[in-house]
Amino acid sequence: MKIDILTLFPNMFDNFLTESIIKRAINDKKVIINIHNIRDYSKDPHKKVDDYPFGGGEGMVLMPQPIFDAVEHLKTPDSYIILMTPQGIKYNQKKAYELKDKKHLIIICGHYEGFDERIRTLADTEISIGDYVLTGGELASMVVTDSVVRLIDGVIETNSHLKDSFNNNLLDYPTYTRPADYKGLKVPEILLSGHHENINMWRHEQQLKRTKERRPDLLEED
Repeated sequence: MKIDILTLFPNMFDNFLTESIIKRAINDKKVIINIHNIRDYSKDPHKKVDDYPFGGGEGMVLMPQPIFDAVEHLKTPDSYIILMTPQGIKYNQKKAYELKDKKHLIIICGHYEGFDERIRTLADTEISIGDYVLTGGELASMVVTDSVVRLIDGVIETNSHLKDSFNNNLLDYPTYTRPADYKGLKVPEILLSGHHENINMWRHEQQLKRTKERRPDLLEED
């Protein structure tokens, strides 16, 4: 998979690309991630990328020309273009699995007070990571990238992500490690029994219980 991210703040991605699973996936050539400065595509002599909105209003708006030119330069027949915006569909694990099967993602990070409406015509989808507003789409694009890359075959063990929260619309079951008794807080006896069938049944029951208590809306989606 190849991921191209368009941003006004490329330095924000320095640590993101050089740590943990993302770094390993890049080193193992499971994914290619390129960060592009939108200003590099501006035709303005001062590399200007924003302007005041027609009709008045607060703040500055991203201009179409740099982003259109950047997308046209990067786009291939395999490209799937994502616009990060609070107005997009709410991101979830199902969408991460859908994106995992794309060969090439182009992710556009919004900033300032938004972007020229015509930029929307470039996107195959618009994504929001939640009902709140960030200063820009950079952090949101990292969330999407991380959630997708970890699903790519060979990046982590398949069983690890198959048991993640939100698979089958259920939260993950509780897990424990040594010691079995810590400050009076004990590991459930069933996990110490060695009876794997009973353990699996207990874990599924815990998933249902936890989901019902914390995210009943997930059960309603079935």
